[in-house]
Amino acid sequence: MAFNLTERLNQRRVGQLLRQRLLLDSPQQPLLQVDGKALLSFCSNDYLGLANHPEVIAALQEGAKTWGTGGGASHLVSGHSRVHQELEEALADFCGRERALLFSSGYAANLAAICALVGRGDSVLQDRLNHASLIDGALLSGARFARYQHGDLTSLEQHLERISGDCLIVTDGVFSMDGDLAPLPQIAQIAQRKNAWLMVDDAHGFGVLGETGGGSVQHFALKPNDVPVLIGTLGKAFGTAGAFIAGSDELIECLIQFARPYIYSTASPPALAAATLKSLQLLQLERWRREHLGTLIARFRQGAADLGLPLLPSQTPIQPLLTGSSERALHLARLLRSRGILVPAIRPPTVPQGQARLRVTLSAAHNTMQLEQLLSALAECWGKLSD
Repeated sequence: MAFNLTERLNQRRVGQLLRQRLLLDSPQQPLLQVDGKALLSFCSNDYLGLANHPEVIAALQEGAKTWGTGGGASHLVSGHSRVHQELEEALADFCGRERALLFSSGYAANLAAICALVGRGDSVLQDRLNHASLIDGALLSGARFARYQHGDLTSLEQHLERISGDCLIVTDGVFSMDGDLAPLPQIAQIAQRKNAWLMVDDAHGFGVLGETGGGSVQHFALKPNDVPVLIGTLGKAFGTAGAFIAGSDELIECLIQFARPYIYSTASPPALAAATLKSLQLLQLERWRREHLGTLIARFRQGAADLGLPLLPSQTPIQPLLTGSSERALHLARLLRSRGILVPAIRPPTVPQGQARLRVTLSAAHNTMQLEQLLSALAECWGKLSD
């Protein structure tokens, strides 16, 4: 056989990089049933605790009664239901944009936006720590592609000096493995000065940051013309699934006509759109979720500092605890799991070599007692790591 799959898998095993799936017998919530055992989870992106909310569940059930269980066809054939349209309009209003467009995943949305906007002869500049979907979108587009140093404005400007023609600057709003924010105001100024477009994937910012949960762009008080292309996902703070792109009427119409992941994908189930409308409503009405989450973040960081734990700087629910090697990350994860705490190890290639970590994520569904349980377990386990 031409492909030596055994060798590739063995290389992963030897390098302590082989990934395994967990088997859950419970919905997303702080206390999970994992492989038959109860574990307190600190690894979900359900930042506002809406994935198992009874009103969201009821909206999904009612949506299924009304619309059935499948989209049936692509949006451009017969899959675009009225509830899809209502959700797109609600998301556009929430983001302060003219229109929004739904996608089945954040991966599809990022590929769609980049490949529809740039091609051969154009350029794409990306932050070095951008999500894999953004990198893949740039590679598939056929455009000239370069990455600037993480959050480094000087590096960005140096790359721009070497570019002629149309350029799309792409960055995460909140970086998924580090939890830090991109310097969006400065990047937006550079983009406007260089006549480039700025695209922000705010998967981990929507619902969490900003006065009303509007995300990184709202957090920095930026306007639509500062960030012409805005990506948001629905499977994290919104607690459902899918993604959307928000922008001008012209941008969305262009995506409808030219974005292949949109044109050639079956529409997501209309019932899911009904559930997301409810989660959007809860996100806006129940401000206490963001406030409680902020309290948990502050307490965790203070507790970790008291213990001398090497956290990366982050004001978001993503709190990375660096271990260095993959072996140390796996050891710490196993120690915590033996004490009923679930925080899986994050290893290369998801993060750079030598920067393995435990990616602690907090949710508004966690209570203070559960957070203290995590800190207590970390205090006990950290000192047991071998160098």
